[in-house]
Amino acid sequence: MDNKEQSKSALSVSKGVPQPPTINPRLQKIRKKELTPEDYVSGILQGDIPILSRAITLIESNLPAHFVDAQAIVKACLPHTGKSIRIGITGVPGVGKSSFIESLGKHITDRGRKLAVLAVDPSSNRSRGSILGDKTRMELLAADPNAFIRPSPSAGSLGGVARKTRESILLCEAAGYEVVFVETVGVGQSETAVHSMVDFFLLLMLAGAGDELQGIKRGIMEMADLIAITKADGDNAGPSSQAAAQYKSALHLFPPSASGWTPDVLTCSAHKGLGLNEIWSKILDYNNFATGKGYFSKRRQEQALYWMDETINEVLTNNFYRNESISKRLSELREDVLSNRISSFRAAQDILDEYFRDQKLRK
Repeated sequence: MDNKEQSKSALSVSKGVPQPPTINPRLQKIRKKELTPEDYVSGILQGDIPILSRAITLIESNLPAHFVDAQAIVKACLPHTGKSIRIGITGVPGVGKSSFIESLGKHITDRGRKLAVLAVDPSSNRSRGSILGDKTRMELLAADPNAFIRPSPSAGSLGGVARKTRESILLCEAAGYEVVFVETVGVGQSETAVHSMVDFFLLLMLAGAGDELQGIKRGIMEMADLIAITKADGDNAGPSSQAAAQYKSALHLFPPSASGWTPDVLTCSAHKGLGLNEIWSKILDYNNFATGKGYFSKRRQEQALYWMDETINEVLTNNFYRNESISKRLSELREDVLSNRISSFRAAQDILDEYFRDQKLRK
């Protein structure tokens, strides 16, 4: 059969349409180029978003080589940090954090301010995978040239807060972002970690979901500088006002905050755009109040020392569990504990004694 007859055959296969590359050629060129720490710093200070994203990826990496470069980048960026308002945002499941952040974020960027959103996505305990869907949920904000959204996997760290979030904040500030949102996974231990890295802590609550005052831990309410009742529109406007009154009454029972600031409760609707201006005004009022009293700089100094201690604890913990001889001995002791041959406390003391002896011998 010649070529002409073959082309008429029902068994012939069309060449089809050439498939486009799976990666943007422009981004492919950027990725191919290996950057030095100096290149990263230069790009960050110029507000280059692809380079800022790559630098944050470097910070989140657990590879020792990446750690050295990441610390060099952070150190070089430090003189250009500290000029933003850092805002932690948390709330109960279903409160609408992503919708609220997008609406308030647009409210901020429309006024000419640059906003960075560090949204921590929960990772699976089994696969360690993460959906990283915040850019999908915040379509308008993701397309805003004055906004930068960085979803990061929690990777099993405390309560879902990414381990390197604080250093990511510093890089965003060096890139010129004047407002930084840190969104937590939900109400839990992560709030304590977020509170220790932000200036203002915003708690989102939802009315009509049962007994509001039982739906949140007292400790988290004590950390809040402002409580916002979301979805306060339509039929939910009345219940939202009632919930706000309940929370205001509850806040009066708490001891005064360290800053001397009196937390307030406001209602809002991300869908309708209601109450966003009042919330942003409260944040600015707090910023002026804390700065005027000297509390703002004092708190940031305390936070810097806190994260130094946390980093020391983390490095020591990692060093302990990565020690081969300790890892082997730990498996044996775990079996002894499960078999009731030794108590948990005695096993812990034995393994620590062995670890310190090993460290001493290495010196």
